[in-house]
Amino acid sequence: MKRLSILLLISILFLTACGKAGDKKETIHVYNWGDYVDMDTIRQFEKETGIKVIYDTFASNEDLYVKLKKSNDPYDVIVPSEYMIERMIREDMLLPLDYDQIPNMKKLDKRILNMDYDPGNKYSVPYFWGTLGIVVNTDYVKEPIDSWSALWDKKYKNEIIMYNSQRDSIAIALKYLGYSMNSRSMKELEEAKEALIAQKPLVYAYLADEGRDVMSQGDASLSVMYSGDAAMMRQENKSLEYIIPKEGTNIWYDSFAVPKQSKNPKGAMAFINFMSRPDIAAKNAEHNVGYATPIPEAIALLPEELREDPVAYPDLDSLPPLEVYRDLHDFVEVYDRIWTEVTAR
Repeated sequence: MKRLSILLLISILFLTACGKAGDKKETIHVYNWGDYVDMDTIRQFEKETGIKVIYDTFASNEDLYVKLKKSNDPYDVIVPSEYMIERMIREDMLLPLDYDQIPNMKKLDKRILNMDYDPGNKYSVPYFWGTLGIVVNTDYVKEPIDSWSALWDKKYKNEIIMYNSQRDSIAIALKYLGYSMNSRSMKELEEAKEALIAQKPLVYAYLADEGRDVMSQGDASLSVMYSGDAAMMRQENKSLEYIIPKEGTNIWYDSFAVPKQSKNPKGAMAFINFMSRPDIAAKNAEHNVGYATPIPEAIALLPEELREDPVAYPDLDSLPPLEVYRDLHDFVEVYDRIWTEVTAR
């Protein structure tokens, strides 16, 4: 009888353990920029698919890169920018995507696909895109601004905010001088360094996100800014205008990708497909006012004021020359040195 009881107990424990194992919920780990998704869409994905989302955020592409390189965290979906995607492809860090599992890829605007950083979009699906330009406070600046040269104009001394970003600031100086934003010429890069050093006495501050508050409050005349931030700021201060300089600028893309250490690539692609659905893309675009969705059907669902905002949704065919940032590869250290020399002055 005692043996029967023991066997019965073992059977119950075994069945209970099997039940718990069977009840284990499918999960995916998503690693995205801060405040870059409407969390209601995450909850909707979980409800529709039964897949639980573990959601973390990062502050820069470099933080994302270091995290993937140095940790064992099994991220399934990441959202790097174009130059980081190119680097990760080169270093064999990404899984090729299976577009049979991402049918909503067909809904993306073909003009922003098949870029040099990921030919054929073998590894990435664009999530948001935008441009880099200058926000102008028209209460203080009465003449038209149409060139990067305004950031070197002495009449705006202590009224200029530069973006606290090595890549962006050096790229702006290069473009101001008439060079490519992806220059690998030592001569051109030295000229850009000297231009930034010469500009420093005119600069109010090198700022990142806090620059939005300074401009919204009317405390500066000119600020380097991404189009998404500019669109949000214009809602708070109608005296602000956003211009893309005539010399040309950067067009950026943040895209979904699946890292090689993914434990659930099938779930990752289900998530990417869900986020590329027009109604979901529209929710995220409305949450991230000014950051442009690449899905025309989603744009049509946005409020009229947003979808017709030329800052967020410009006519791509009428813009000045646009450059996508490329992976610097062996020139990273050169850019690092230049930036160190600029900021040390």
